[in-house]
Amino acid sequence: MTHAETAPFQFFSLQVDRTRRLGPSLVRVTFTGEDLKNFASGGRDQSLSLFLPHPGQDAPVLPPLDDPDMYAILGAYRAMPHDERAVMRSYTVRAQRTEPVAEIDIDFAIHGAPAGDAAGVGPACRWAQQASRGDRVVVLGPAVAENTGVRFQLPEDADSVLLWGDETALPAVSAILEWLPAETRAHVYLEVPYAGDRMEPATEADATVTWLVREEGAPSAVAAIASAELPGADPYVWIAGESGAVKALRRHFVRERGLDRRRVTFVGYWRKGLSEDALREVPDETQEEA
Repeated sequence: MTHAETAPFQFFSLQVDRTRRLGPSLVRVTFTGEDLKNFASGGRDQSLSLFLPHPGQDAPVLPPLDDPDMYAILGAYRAMPHDERAVMRSYTVRAQRTEPVAEIDIDFAIHGAPAGDAAGVGPACRWAQQASRGDRVVVLGPAVAENTGVRFQLPEDADSVLLWGDETALPAVSAILEWLPAETRAHVYLEVPYAGDRMEPATEADATVTWLVREEGAPSAVAAIASAELPGADPYVWIAGESGAVKALRRHFVRERGLDRRRVTFVGYWRKGLSEDALREVPDETQEEA
């Protein structure tokens, strides 16, 4: 057996092919590389770990990647000096293509900065805004399509779907909508900073999309959803984005709506005031019992 057949995740050395500004808050970076022949995204909200170089480095600094034990590599990575080792961030695979060449897209949410301004944002956002063809990265991603990095798991008996996400979850929501079977009833709530972040999602589902634009004074996620009807009698709920909003929404659906907690998938992608490095060091409040 090959390593790709025995391990659900592996390291992929990639390079930037092109970038595209999708709106005030999103930059799409398209990656290519010979390693992508073994990449197997499960679609929907497929997550991966992206390793980026620090400013002044021409490639992310990592331990040798030829050890078949992924956890040994990660352990060696964590033992490296923080200011030397690669910057690691979690992202969603927005799309994967195998023809005419192997490519993956990752959409970067640019927090708190208008288009073209890389000041005052985190290292991954800054990198994405300055990325150019040939820039090198490493990804720890799926080598088999059925993997634990796909959190959206639609129950067979669900009669509908409700999705909520902020700008960091736009890539995942968009990919989920593309995946949903035709005529699936879906209510979608998307919270974004600017009106220019609105994008018409592609889907065959019977989807109603509500945009909550903060610059237009949109209500909070809970306020917007509390007065709304669920799309069906047995919905499946997926919520992702800022941890505080995710926590509040999960409690709303489980406590106030009476949904079975097993039918509410929730992921805190980020937390106000904390970098992802800091967020990894504190308890994830989205995991608390509702």
